[in-house]
Amino acid sequence: MQAVRVGAYVVKQHLTRRQRYPLVLMLEPLFRCNLACAGCGKIDYPAQILNQRMTVQECLDADTEAGAPVIAVAGGEPLLHKEMPEIIRQLIARKKYVYLCTNALLLEKKLDDYEPSPFFSWDVHLDGDPAMHDASVCQEGVYERAVAAIKKAKARGFRVSINCTLFDGADPKRVATFFDEVMAMGVDGIMTAPGYAYERAPDQEHFLNRQKTKQLFRDIFRLGKGKKWRFTQSPLFLNFLAGNEQYHCTPWGKPLRNVFGWQRPCYLLGEGYAKSFEELMADTNWDSYGTGNYEKCADCMVHSGYESTAVMDAVRRPWHIAKVALFGPETEKPMVPEISLANQRPAEYVFTQHVDAKMEELAARKKPAAPPRVNKVSAQPETAAAAD
Repeated sequence: MQAVRVGAYVVKQHLTRRQRYPLVLMLEPLFRCNLACAGCGKIDYPAQILNQRMTVQECLDADTEAGAPVIAVAGGEPLLHKEMPEIIRQLIARKKYVYLCTNALLLEKKLDDYEPSPFFSWDVHLDGDPAMHDASVCQEGVYERAVAAIKKAKARGFRVSINCTLFDGADPKRVATFFDEVMAMGVDGIMTAPGYAYERAPDQEHFLNRQKTKQLFRDIFRLGKGKKWRFTQSPLFLNFLAGNEQYHCTPWGKPLRNVFGWQRPCYLLGEGYAKSFEELMADTNWDSYGTGNYEKCADCMVHSGYESTAVMDAVRRPWHIAKVALFGPETEKPMVPEISLANQRPAEYVFTQHVDAKMEELAARKKPAAPPRVNKVSAQPETAAAAD
């Protein structure tokens, strides 16, 4: 049902010749998290910003503005948001397909606050087997707690998918075994991608470049032939990860709304903020971003930029996606040529600038209003009159 509705939405955009449109709204109601993962660049903010929350109405307004059929609620850890159950209920009532991304540390405790629905899925962060995942999140025992929560959620009738981010040094055989294990758990789907090189991430040494990404996923998919792994992603995006599609980034396909506003240009890269979705779409210089255009985007092959490209390609070439869906990603033929980086513009570093601006805004909100000025009336005329 989801595939049909999303497909119909994409076809409608093509028929109306809409040049840029969102496929998934990335909603980030808070940055605060209860983990500090080595590869994450989402929590490096002062406490005053980490304490900010989008309201229920702000989340609903973001959905109204974007109008995307799918909403991914991320963070930070969304389950730390006290109004998250109401946000999810309201979005489901609008018949949006909602994926609530979580590290699952609070999932068992919060399950009673949510109800199973064909429009709702838990999306649990799980970066491999116990050793792989616990190393990724920099805390022991997280894998076991996440798996226990997944099993409990499945027993309650919830849809559950996992998101698995892979880094340099990942062993294809271990990853393939892990995919077998999560399928055996009854997980409804796997979302996978290479780690994006967040400039603020504590660990900068283990992000994959594009060539390593392609070889890693080829090796994994080769081991998965005939195993019927279920992915929540387009087959053409998986084909892209394996080096078989020369796609360019579609950053507006998954726009992000967070406590700063609408983030330019994408979920992963904060280079500025717009006050409205309309302003984001109209006033962003989209051609200045993406692999080949901008140094920070050089190694990116992440779903937030490229899956929308794959979905749009599927509409243009339905026979191609049918072939890839039937036979799986190509793992033996030569890879397509890489995008040239010769003309990319150098990276700009603006994180501190945006943080400082937000801190000034928060300080201005707390500053007490000045008391009304009272003009004193001189008593001199009365004195003069009395003297007379």
